[in-house]
Amino acid sequence: SQLFGDRLIVANATGCSSIYGGNLPTTPWTTNEHGQGPAWSNSLFEDNAEFGMGMRVTVDKHTALARQLLEKLEPELGVELVNDLLDAPQHSESQIRDQRIRVAELKAKLLKTERPEARHLLSVVDHLVRRSVWLVGGDGWAYDIGSAGVDHALASGRNINILVLDTEVYSNTGGQMSKATPTAATAKFAAAGKRVGKKDLALQAISYGNVYVAQIAMGANPQQTLLAMREAEAYEGPSLILAYSHCIAHGINMQKGLDQQKLAVTSGYWPLIRYNPELRKAGESPFVLDSPRPTIKLKDYAYNELRYRILTRTNPDEAERLMALAQELVDLRWKTYEDMAHMGASEFQPVA
Repeated sequence: SQLFGDRLIVANATGCSSIYGGNLPTTPWTTNEHGQGPAWSNSLFEDNAEFGMGMRVTVDKHTALARQLLEKLEPELGVELVNDLLDAPQHSESQIRDQRIRVAELKAKLLKTERPEARHLLSVVDHLVRRSVWLVGGDGWAYDIGSAGVDHALASGRNINILVLDTEVYSNTGGQMSKATPTAATAKFAAAGKRVGKKDLALQAISYGNVYVAQIAMGANPQQTLLAMREAEAYEGPSLILAYSHCIAHGINMQKGLDQQKLAVTSGYWPLIRYNPELRKAGESPFVLDSPRPTIKLKDYAYNELRYRILTRTNPDEAERLMALAQELVDLRWKTYEDMAHMGASEFQPVA
């Protein structure tokens, strides 16, 4: 909300983020000097992507209606103001601030106009300022129970932003395994250690070609986190941000959460990436690998967490086998991403 303010419209999947995001009297959302802030709503666990898509469709409809009414009222409002409102670029915050000033001028003129269209335009006029629609939830939603909806939203081509707070388990219901749970980690329904790999949702989204994709870890690189969120919001199409989110279910001292994020990146387990289709359109490589090559082994990160370490006590041989497999998967994934970072624009999916 500090980045996008009262332009922000949030569809929040049920889970930890909806509990601390929708609880009163405290709230993580902020307001501006006028007391205005984001619009936030929570539907169910399994349909949040569809819920957020509905918000995007509604915003688009209101924006189209506002533009139509604006053109109809051009004789009363003046050609210059109408053209400035319709043609204004809104890619940066400074451009959006200029549009807000024009909208304020428009409101003042509409209040002096008696035509019914003026009253109608007043009800939707704020949609002339670019809206920022975000679908927020955890990995249990995005990788698992709501994955079909997430895929549908990404494939729609609409200007939606998806933020996945990836704790690698169903956190709010007690730490059950999800498709984001990594190999060798334990969780409820995987007490003997997870034997299959984690779904690579980033690569799945990149395969569409027209989806902005980023993988971030605020504790490891806050600058890359902010850059990715700004790029995703500015991109006129679907975007997906996967955010490493430490959790009590990991079995760590939560005061050390940001340190664990750094180790996750340093070990190569959580590569920091950005895939920007706009670069592909410009003839540049769209895939950027923001993190350096791994300097520590996976176990140096993983065994700080009880979810990995507990298996060394209950079944040390299996723990050793699964950790070796997990290291192999990390190495393979890193090589895949490193190869992609050296590919030319023409080697990626074209953007229509």
